[in-house]
Amino acid sequence: MTVIDPDTQATNWVAEDEDDDAEEMPLSLRLSIADTLTLGNATCGFMAVYFTTTGILIPHLTGDESGMARNSAATAVILMLCAAVFDLFDGLVARKLRSSPMGAELDNLSDLISFGLAPAYFVLVYGMVATDAHERVAAVGAIVVLLAVVLRLARFSCVTVKDGTFQGMPSPFGALTIISIVLLELPFEATLLAIVGTAWLMVSRVEYPKPRGVLAVAMLGWIVAAMGMLAAWAFAAPGGEVMLQMGCALQIVMAATIPLFATARRVNTFRGNRRESREARAEGIP
Repeated sequence: MTVIDPDTQATNWVAEDEDDDAEEMPLSLRLSIADTLTLGNATCGFMAVYFTTTGILIPHLTGDESGMARNSAATAVILMLCAAVFDLFDGLVARKLRSSPMGAELDNLSDLISFGLAPAYFVLVYGMVATDAHERVAAVGAIVVLLAVVLRLARFSCVTVKDGTFQGMPSPFGALTIISIVLLELPFEATLLAIVGTAWLMVSRVEYPKPRGVLAVAMLGWIVAAMGMLAAWAFAAPGGEVMLQMGCALQIVMAATIPLFATARRVNTFRGNRRESREARAEGIP
C-alpha cells in the first residue's frame, strides 16, 4: 500500500499550477522596446501636468512672484515635445522590430495623457492666470480640446484610411499648435477661437501625411528647434522672446496651411477624375 503525504501532494499541486501559469503567460504581458518608448510618452505627459500645476497654478494662487511661471511653462511644453519625440520613435521602432499585442492600446492611452489631458490642462490654467482671460470660458475650451483628442483616438482605432495618411490633424501636432496659440499671447477671444478651430481640425476628415522618411526627420528637427527656442525664452536669453513668438507663429501657420494644401490636392484629384471620365465618354461616342 502506498502512503501519500497530503502536505507533499498539496505542494506538488501548487508547483504544477505555478509552472502552468508561467508557461501560459500571454505574450500581451511582455513589453517590447516600442512599448517602453510609449510609456516614456505617458510619463512626459504626466510630468507636464505636474510642472503646470506646481510652477504656474500654485504660485499664481499663493501670490508667489518668484519668476517660476516662465521656467515651469517652458519645462511643461518641453516635456510635451519630448512626448512627441517618444511618440514618433515608438512607431518607427514598432515597424522595424515588433510591438506587443497591447502596443496600440498603450499608444492611444499615452497619447490621451500627453496630447489630450496635458494641453487641455494647460489651456485651463491659462484661463486662470491670464489677466484678460475668462476662467469658465477657458474651461469650456479645455473640455473641447480634451474631447476632440478622445474622439480622434477612438476614431483612429476604428477607421481604416489609406496608407501614409491620417484622417484629421494628428494629436501631437494639434497639441503643439494649441500650446503655441496660448504662448503667442493673443487676445483671449482670438486665442479661444484658434483653440476651438484646432480641436475641429483634429476630428475633421482632412488628410495629413504620416511622419515617415524625410518628413519624420524634418519633424524631429522642428521639435529640437522648438526646445531650443523655449529654453532661450525660459532663461531670458537675448532675442528669446522674439524666437519663441516666431516659432509659435510658424507652428500656427503650418497648422493652417496643411489643410489648404490637402484640400487643393483633393480638388485637383476630383477635377482630374472628372476630366478623364469626360474624355472616356467622348472617345466612346461614334
